[in-house]
Amino acid sequence: MNKKDIAQIRRRLNPESQNPVVICGCYVNGQKNVVSAFRRSLISLPQSESEKYMQIFRRSLSGDVGRNLVPLTFPTDEVMDGATHARLTRLNQTALDDDEALNAFFDAIIAGTRIEGNFLILVLHDTYDVPFKTSMDDEAAGAESETVFSYVLCAVCPVKQTKPCLSYSASENDFHALDPDWVVASPDMGFLFPAFEDGGPNIHSALFYTRDLAESHDDFVAAALNAGAFAPAAEQKETFKTVLREALEDECSFEVVEAVNEHIVSRLEEQKQDKEAEPARIGKREVEKVLTDLGVSPERTQSFSERFDEEFGLGNDLPAAGIADDKQMELRTGEVTIRVNPGCAGLVETRTIDGVKYILIRADEGVCVNGVNVDI
Repeated sequence: MNKKDIAQIRRRLNPESQNPVVICGCYVNGQKNVVSAFRRSLISLPQSESEKYMQIFRRSLSGDVGRNLVPLTFPTDEVMDGATHARLTRLNQTALDDDEALNAFFDAIIAGTRIEGNFLILVLHDTYDVPFKTSMDDEAAGAESETVFSYVLCAVCPVKQTKPCLSYSASENDFHALDPDWVVASPDMGFLFPAFEDGGPNIHSALFYTRDLAESHDDFVAAALNAGAFAPAAEQKETFKTVLREALEDECSFEVVEAVNEHIVSRLEEQKQDKEAEPARIGKREVEKVLTDLGVSPERTQSFSERFDEEFGLGNDLPAAGIADDKQMELRTGEVTIRVNPGCAGLVETRTIDGVKYILIRADEGVCVNGVNVDI
């Protein structure tokens, strides 16, 4: 799924749209016992409540593909006759109106969820009449529909207890102690099934969401989707950096790392310009070319190629969003950390002066120390 596909589904998650959305929930305590379960129509809820539900579901489709959002492909045998895929398909086809399938779904998620304390499982069903696209532009042509996309969207949220505090009562114009209560937090994980691609469903794929870039939630993915495990973005990023450093050894200079990062960030920027573009992926050949252009020796470049295959698999590419930060470049010594906008990396250089190694930052104007403008 690309940015445009995700944006189309997110626009559906709006209580003002009056879409025929069905929401089911299962509240689970810290001992993994079901406290309550419910089924509701979105239009039957007060505006304030429906917006809170939609806010949670929109959150489960937030972030970047390759970081928070991970496309997962089902094994062929799972699509053909797997029980998990069949259960998801049944929930989708019945608009969550099959109690047996729904309860089995909740049981699977409860077993696969590793959240400490209470949590809430929410699942939504919606049917989207995908607008017909003209050859001239992306605007819908009247009320015509080219495809009907039916889907389920799941979000699993921790439920946390608030602390005692003082609260203002408008009716009494006074403050009173507010007892602790239980509130639903943003989702830790979730998924969309089936994936929405090229204006229609892809039953061979799902889009998985994780709030924590260091978490893959393997147990949850296995229980809810029975799809293949994946390395979380934070792990891929660290592994890529380790491969680069260990393969290049003494040729892993500031200029080399900066150039590799700049190339990956440029790919991300190109993707942002085209919302219909598939998420940018980086293969080892691209990185090899950058290394060669910078004069890295053939031996070190070959070492990088071999280490890349060992760590990520032969012929595999990596999501660009998962291995580079397009918001900042970080330089760190034992005592100092410097964060620089990637577009300003040219202001930084390394130099040896009188035998001492330095990181130099050009400071033409606008220098502040603790918020105080200073002259250099």
